[in-house]
Amino acid sequence: MNAPVSNSPVPDVMTGTTSTASLPGHATQALATVPRAPLLGLGSAWQIGAVGVSLLAAAALALTLNGYFVFVIAGVAMLALCGVGLNLLLGLTGQVSFGHVGFYAIGAYTVAILTGQFGWSFWAAWPVATLLAAVLGALLALPALRVKGPGLAMVTIAFGFIVEHGAVEWRAITGGQNGLMGIAQPSLPGVDGGERAIALIAIVALGIAVAAYARISRGSWGAAMRAVRDSETAAASIGIDPLVVKTVGFACSAALAGLAGGLFAPLQGMITPGMFSFLQSILFVLVVMIGGAGTVAGPLVGAVVVGLLPEMLSSLENLRLLCFGLLLLVVLWVAPSGIVGVVVDLFQRLRGNAAARAEGSVADNDGSHGALASLPSRAPETRRGLSALGLSMVFGGVRAVDNLSFDLPAASVTSLIGPNGAGKSTVLNMLSGYYRPREGGRRLGVAPLDSRGACHSARQGIARTYQTTQLFAGMSALDNVALALAGGRLGTLFGIARFTAPTVREQARALLRACGYAGDPDTSAADLAHVDRRLVEIARALATQPSVLLLDEPAAGLSREDKATLGALLRRIADSGVAVGLVEHDMSLVMDVSDGIVVIDAGQRLAMGTPVEIRNDPAVRRAYLGDAAAAPVRARTRTSATAPDLLPPEVIGVNALRAGYGAAPVLHDVDLQVREGEMVALLGANGAGKSTLMRALAGLHRPVSGGITFDGTDLARLDAARIAEMGVVLVPEGRQVFPELSVLDNLRLGAFPSGPISRVEMMQRVEAMFARWPRLRERQHQRAGLLSGGEQQMLAVARGLMSRPTVMLLDEPSLGLAPKVIAELFASLDMLRESSMTILLVDQMAALALSLADRAYVLEEGRVVASGSAEALARDPALVQAYLGGHDA
Repeated sequence: MNAPVSNSPVPDVMTGTTSTASLPGHATQALATVPRAPLLGLGSAWQIGAVGVSLLAAAALALTLNGYFVFVIAGVAMLALCGVGLNLLLGLTGQVSFGHVGFYAIGAYTVAILTGQFGWSFWAAWPVATLLAAVLGALLALPALRVKGPGLAMVTIAFGFIVEHGAVEWRAITGGQNGLMGIAQPSLPGVDGGERAIALIAIVALGIAVAAYARISRGSWGAAMRAVRDSETAAASIGIDPLVVKTVGFACSAALAGLAGGLFAPLQGMITPGMFSFLQSILFVLVVMIGGAGTVAGPLVGAVVVGLLPEMLSSLENLRLLCFGLLLLVVLWVAPSGIVGVVVDLFQRLRGNAAARAEGSVADNDGSHGALASLPSRAPETRRGLSALGLSMVFGGVRAVDNLSFDLPAASVTSLIGPNGAGKSTVLNMLSGYYRPREGGRRLGVAPLDSRGACHSARQGIARTYQTTQLFAGMSALDNVALALAGGRLGTLFGIARFTAPTVREQARALLRACGYAGDPDTSAADLAHVDRRLVEIARALATQPSVLLLDEPAAGLSREDKATLGALLRRIADSGVAVGLVEHDMSLVMDVSDGIVVIDAGQRLAMGTPVEIRNDPAVRRAYLGDAAAAPVRARTRTSATAPDLLPPEVIGVNALRAGYGAAPVLHDVDLQVREGEMVALLGANGAGKSTLMRALAGLHRPVSGGITFDGTDLARLDAARIAEMGVVLVPEGRQVFPELSVLDNLRLGAFPSGPISRVEMMQRVEAMFARWPRLRERQHQRAGLLSGGEQQMLAVARGLMSRPTVMLLDEPSLGLAPKVIAELFASLDMLRESSMTILLVDQMAALALSLADRAYVLEEGRVVASGSAEALARDPALVQAYLGGHDA
């Protein structure tokens, strides 16, 4: 005898619109962190064992209990079945779907229609329903997975609404609002009652689904899904196609939802469109989140909570839905990684502590910390270089790269250098296949290389690393490298040999040792030190057996010792036959390791040659330091020879300042002084620490140690807003105007740090800015985002002046501007200097900056290597060395 529809645990929960409708927003925030948490006991024996025992117990209860209890067990099993499918999507690929109720409905209606209207048996209709849901899931994934975040959620929600309202309108097949009734229930030999049979079938299907999930999660497809979740860009760089991986995950997830829906129809005995509302999809997501995304047992635990909790609270009558909603919110707040996630995390911590104690008492005798292993060497006849053939790239009408050609020969290190905004990263992205060039192409060896995306380029033999490391944070260091060894060839969905075979794991360990990684290979990539992340990323790139290795600022954030180790590694990689292309701002490293150097400026090739030739090329010096001949000659009222008692008072003092971003320190014991009315230039190559120092002065980055004083007040522990109120105003790199606001509104906001001012005072300050920059008056009602680069920089400086600051911090004001605009900008800065404004200036145009400044400091690798009057530093060899490395020839 069928239980009444209103007593079903799933629809009963759905009626609680007050308690569940507010959950999606909270859920969406939690989803961003759940998949990355170190809780992945993927395929762990104890979870599988616990699931097996639970399913056997559920089967025993289904055989012994009667009536409604069997119905509840079947409903929980179907919830868990949907949860396993959504866990594959959410827990492994990181994709969020709020439309899985659509696949659930497709499975239910397919079984109902085929068994009722066409006379099929349940056992024939059920697989068809599953297959149909999988096919529709794959078709939906192709457009849906091209968008991310809220866009993907909206597409899946729309799909669920389409299915629900399609069932309403397609009356001839679905019965419309009246639905379909009299759906036959399957039977099992020796089992009395259709509901009991459905419960057992659901339990068996759930067991198979959990086993399949555990198998997939352990294999190369599961690893690829986690890789795509953590970084689609890095996944593509090792030959994995993110769209294919996500489509397969979406199709499998949809298939399990259809499988559960195929059981829901005969269990209920009738179906109507109202049973498949949007709130049902919310419940599916809650099953995964409450249980623990990415865990084997999570969906089962989540289904028990979501399915049974309303029944346990049924005595509370009208208050039960409110209590249910509050309990769910408490679980999501206390355990955002889910119930099973918390248990797994605790278990891993205990095991990690035990392992650490064991490691401390047992000597390391495996030799992994000894001499570096050798890198695989390419035979001379298989070595291939990479050629750029007239590459051009345009962004929004701006020609970032223009007809650029050069070679990366095999078995050599070729560095690509240039000042800020030269187009280096754009070139690297075109070479690695991430950008399709507007004109030109590439040649790998003697064969042309089509622009078919980064995945295709990686499979052809082009590997790369990134300025900010792109490791797969949810995997270990060893797993990162082992996955790359497959070269994007993942094998069968349930295959694990390509990822877990002993030969694969040993090969991955050998690559880690060869690259100098001496830590535990099983350490989570998210927990690695900065230098180890660099080494693991290089090992992962080499695991694809590339012909060409492209590296984007690999030395960023490394200490001097680590940079020396990195340089030796790059030479070893080149000696093994790989063509190494290096983009790096550390000129000492570039000069030490490079066989050849290509210099670009404004997207065009400026020079090409050996390190010595490049360093002594006048055009290269002009590109990095600016044109000293074009710099205006100005008379300085003060020099370093001025008697100390005649010098103006100190405004800003920096003493033994150290700062960094969690890795090696960026600034090392920096001392600096700015006096009232001075313009002081802060010079150095990219990555020297100039912007970090400016951010520390402005309160945007808290230093590790040392002091910063302003008029005798310690700024080191004050926030940015308070520092701006005191009169230290930063004009940041990249201008950063408010693009949606008008020029006038940008200026008005600039006066905010000075406190409340009258309308008359505000207009006087605005008028002063318009008098200084007449072009801003002409565009005062225009959106700031529509201004040219030079106009935006004028606006940024004017906005900073609106608060009447004591000290102006100017960070790279000439960046990205045309020479004529730069001349106009520096003329306006000269007027500011003449008005006795105190300015600390960072600019890539060193010659122009020195032409305006009274004094200057030169930074190299976060240390002050030279300081003094501007005239003296303009002739100091240390300036050239800081920008171009090495020693003067």
